[in-house]
Amino acid sequence: MNMIEQFLWVIFPYACMVVFVVGHIFRYRTDQFSWTAKSSEFIEKKQLMLGSMLFHIGIIPVIMGHVVGLGVPASWMTAMGVSEHLYHMGAVYGGGLFGVITLIGMLILTSRRFTIRSVRKLSSASDLVVNTLLLFIVFMGMYATLFTNAVQPDFDYRETISIWFRGLFILQPDASLMRNVPVSFKIHALTGFAIFAFWPFTRLVHVWSVPLNYIGRSYILYRRHKSS
Repeated sequence: MNMIEQFLWVIFPYACMVVFVVGHIFRYRTDQFSWTAKSSEFIEKKQLMLGSMLFHIGIIPVIMGHVVGLGVPASWMTAMGVSEHLYHMGAVYGGGLFGVITLIGMLILTSRRFTIRSVRKLSSASDLVVNTLLLFIVFMGMYATLFTNAVQPDFDYRETISIWFRGLFILQPDASLMRNVPVSFKIHALTGFAIFAFWPFTRLVHVWSVPLNYIGRSYILYRRHKSS
């Protein structure tokens, strides 16, 4: 059992992050022209706009919640005046609200990609896998937040998952911390790392192509030429 734990909670996360970094470098150096979102907006726009809007509205607070919950020790939050009860209320109700918004957005986007024939034909196998995996990750996160926490109210992920997660970054991971973590949280964590391993080989790379240079770019002037 210890060997399995070491693989799941030490080797697998590190392997995923190595693939994430090396894969991005390799793709950027060898295949820059595919570094695109390959939009299907011209095929179907209504569901894409709604699903994308809901997903992006929800995912940013969800990511910030993960950063605080996993990266900031509970003692630091207490020192800043955030009690355990207040933190729990924010995590469950605030996180639950934005999680539901994210889930609805992913449901719309995934359904659109699979059910609209023209969109599905434009989609690659990696597009379908990424959509499905993202939907599953969000669903498991919501299940863990709303249902597992209700069934096991005494479980505090900041005493187990958060400490294990921070241990990965200081190169002192303790797999035993994940031993008694509920299955839903385990699945959410493993699939979360798995998406990082898939990331460099999918259209998710377009996340890094934020056109910040457009802010300071000069206006493009268009002049009408008189016909002779």
